[in-house]
Amino acid sequence: MNSSEYISIVEKIKSEITSAQYRAAVHVNADMLLLYYDIGCVINEHKTWGNKFIDNLASDIRMAFPESKGYSVRNLKYMAKFAARFSDREFVQEALAQITWYHHIALMDKLKSVDEHIWYTKEVTKNGWSRNVLVHQIESGLYQRQVLVDKVSNFESRLPSPQSELAAQTMKDPYVFDFIPFREEMVERDIEQALVRDVTKLLLELGTGFAFLGNQYHLNVGGDDFYIDLLFYNLNLRCYVVIELKAGDFKPEYAGQLNFYLSAVDGILKKEEDNPSIGLLLCKSKNNLIAEYSLKDISKPIGVSEYKVTSSLPNALEEQLPSVEDILKRIK
Repeated sequence: MNSSEYISIVEKIKSEITSAQYRAAVHVNADMLLLYYDIGCVINEHKTWGNKFIDNLASDIRMAFPESKGYSVRNLKYMAKFAARFSDREFVQEALAQITWYHHIALMDKLKSVDEHIWYTKEVTKNGWSRNVLVHQIESGLYQRQVLVDKVSNFESRLPSPQSELAAQTMKDPYVFDFIPFREEMVERDIEQALVRDVTKLLLELGTGFAFLGNQYHLNVGGDDFYIDLLFYNLNLRCYVVIELKAGDFKPEYAGQLNFYLSAVDGILKKEEDNPSIGLLLCKSKNNLIAEYSLKDISKPIGVSEYKVTSSLPNALEEQLPSVEDILKRIK
């Protein structure tokens, strides 16, 4: 046996162990979630016994199982809330048991809608978000921006199914770049450079499957040089994604420029196994009707969305607030 064969065997065994550990962790998590659900159902059946019922229950469980954690008054109330939110035990087992209890606590704290709770559960499972990332996505209004929004694109008429549906599901409006400090005089290049400086957060906002290929990506067409603001490849859509940034309002000519870039990418970079490239035009603001008319006869698949960055305080309000020096003086 040579060294490469041995290394291959070791990697295979390590992969099997990792998979088994993951399956065991998911199984344990599912069992615990169902236990919490069942306890919540019991609590809800006897909620007429008054507030002291949960206090006494937490105390008695702690006495019976002193080594066990997770049965505080607060957590028992979450169990009751969880059981009240979902009446179907089988659905809990099949659809909700793939994420941790702490993820569900965040969802119960942040959301009132059952539909949103279920949607975010699927997204956590699909993307492997930590609890902190989940909270960030909820606070940025991801569900509203990706599911409820009336998106402007020509994907349905320019892409075959199911790529058109996947592209539409991937798109958001607006995109939230809250990791960029806002300046009034920002131009496209400022925003682009800020996005590239924190490409990890940019990829998180774009969504799953995006791989960053470069900014100001150079293309030579007929001896002339052209530069794409941001170029990505989406592994789920199996296509190139060209993003153009505009610091102002949407203008119809932007769609024509992006259409040209997509033709160039398809002609120069796209391989036979790749799907048609997709364009995303990000503007500070847009008129939906103008954007829809602009895309109507465009040959390439393009979506138009707004983006938002962190806004500074209005000058009038900022002037009324004490300075850092004033606050420090008062503390001293």
